[in-house]
Amino acid sequence: MDSHADTIHVAVVTDRGGHLADAQFPTNAAGYAAAIAFLEAHGTVAAVGVEGTSSYGSGFTHAARQAGLVVVEVNRPDKAERRRIGKSDPIDAYAAARAVVSGRATSAPKDGAIVGIRALQTAARSAIKARTATLNQITHLLITAPRRHPRQVQRIVR
Repeated sequence: MDSHADTIHVAVVTDRGGHLADAQFPTNAAGYAAAIAFLEAHGTVAAVGVEGTSSYGSGFTHAARQAGLVVVEVNRPDKAERRRIGKSDPIDAYAAARAVVSGRATSAPKDGAIVGIRALQTAARSAIKARTATLNQITHLLITAPRRHPRQVQRIVR
């Protein structure tokens, strides 16, 4: 499944990776339900490969899990492969499905706790970068400031 802000594109493959069908759906509850029904209409769903389980694909990932489907996180194809086979929603959706069937994609999507930890780590990194930038600006201002009170400047810089 290839995910975007407004749409998801799902593809169905045989157990040998042959193309069966693909379709596009909106990224809302009705679209997710329709996508799941589309997949199930083509037979037993062994697993669903999803690109972006922690971003644009998170809504579909949740809906698919709630429907009892096994969801596998799929990495985007590397740049060389994209240049070779092209880039489109159907191509990416079929690539995700084939990655699951071939066994290249086996990772379970991250759950809520891990997503929360990642958010905290991102906030912490951002705060550290902001602190460093602020200290660098203050140091630069103090170094280039007129030297009327050199002892006060030295005390602040330390």
